[in-house]
Amino acid sequence: MQQGTVAKKTDKGFGFIKVDGSPAGGKDLFFHSNELQNVSFDELQEGDKVSFEVGDSPKGPNAINVNKI
Repeated sequence: MQQGTVAKKTDKGFGFIKVDGSPAGGKDLFFHSNELQNVSFDELQEGDKVSFEVGDSPKGPNAINVNKI
C-alpha cells in the first residue's frame, strides 16, 4: 500500500495523485472514481491524503483501491 495526496480532481469522475516520495515534477498517478473505497468522489478533495495500490491499465499505471486517510 502506498500513500499520496490528491493533486487534481476533475468534474468528470477522475483525478491524479501525487505519490509520496516521488521527485519534484514527477508524474502524478491517475485514479478513477470507481476505484474509491469508503469515500465518495464528492467527499474527496484536492489536498486529501490517500492510500492506494498501483494497478496496470492499457494506458499505463493507475491507482486502485484508493482510501482516504
